[in-house]
Amino acid sequence: MAVFDHLRLVFLAVLMLASQLDFASAVRLFAIHARDLHGDAAGNPPDPFVKVFCAGIFGGQTEYHKDNANPSWSAVFNFPDCLPNDNLKLEVWDKDLNFDDHLGTCSTKVQYGTNSITCHLSRGVLYYKYELVQ
Repeated sequence: MAVFDHLRLVFLAVLMLASQLDFASAVRLFAIHARDLHGDAAGNPPDPFVKVFCAGIFGGQTEYHKDNANPSWSAVFNFPDCLPNDNLKLEVWDKDLNFDDHLGTCSTKVQYGTNSITCHLSRGVLYYKYELVQ
């Protein structure tokens, strides 16, 4: 019986500690797609993919789409510790055998709510949505 009383006390202590935690904001990035991307200087279509960062922390990258100037990615990225006013950055790349080509970078300051972003690259446009919930 004493064991159960001890477990109850431990459980109550854990609940009290958990109630004092300030759960951080979380950013979810989704609906990433692009239009009119350009490939290499020889005129070949791009094999685009996107790298994502929040507050300088790498969150992963999409798969690449072979020969596609108008890609759409189904990937969803979650940043559990991304805060309001942190920098959300997406880098668009063209996959190559030796060295990937950088097609452009999009950055925005994170704000609460669901946000739709249109980012004009030097050659093409990147669209994405993110939401910051608390």
